[in-house]
Amino acid sequence: MALTATIAPDLRGSRKDPSKRKHLPQSAGSPFGDYPSEWIQKPKKVQAPAKPVEPIAVLQTYRPKGSGNGGNCSSLNKGKEPDKPRPPVSGAFKRRIIPPTEFRRFYDRGDLPIAIQHKGNGNKIDWKVDIEKLDYHHYLPIFFDGLREKEEPYRFLSVQGCFDLLEKGGSKILPTIPQLIIPIKTALNTRDPDIICTMLKVLQQLVVSGELIGEALVPYYRQILPVFNLFKSKNRNTGDEIDYSQRKRTNLGDLIEETLQV
Repeated sequence: MALTATIAPDLRGSRKDPSKRKHLPQSAGSPFGDYPSEWIQKPKKVQAPAKPVEPIAVLQTYRPKGSGNGGNCSSLNKGKEPDKPRPPVSGAFKRRIIPPTEFRRFYDRGDLPIAIQHKGNGNKIDWKVDIEKLDYHHYLPIFFDGLREKEEPYRFLSVQGCFDLLEKGGSKILPTIPQLIIPIKTALNTRDPDIICTMLKVLQQLVVSGELIGEALVPYYRQILPVFNLFKSKNRNTGDEIDYSQRKRTNLGDLIEETLQV
């Protein structure tokens, strides 16, 4: 085995002599003296470089179009609540379906003794039989049932026929009141303003056409008054304009009030 020897330099008596350096004062941190201990910065520890992370092999899978979640909102905020649906409309003033009338069936069959008489000052009804000789129990309810008609000539014949029968009926009208309630109620329940106006005018003529007719209608108020209560506030607010329905008597609110006063 070969021996090796290291020769150290002799530094005794030189400037780098360790024996002399041991007794020399330590150099100050600045020309004005040492820094305070709290100002002296400690040497930072050098961290060893991190080892590179080896990439993990990921098996790439393909999704069909539209099955991924790309572009979707990932917010956790609570979304806006949808608007609550409005309550359904009751339809109290909605027009009802007008059922077919017996007046039309009888007139088309030729069972009514009437015909239209055309004149220059307006149409009239040509009665083939004297009105006083008619059976009011049979004909008056049929004419009242025709008040629901809105098609000519049925409407004109039924309305004018009712006025003619009430004008010359006299004491024959009172016994027929129970038979008139169903046609009156059916016409009012159509909720059609034109039909209701026509029925109100006929009712006013019915009450003044004989004695005790108004009292005879009292037991049937439960069938008649609900529709009156529904439409009694149907007045037209025209402001400063002219309301021509006052002359034509087509304002429902005023007609109902006038009928109740009769």
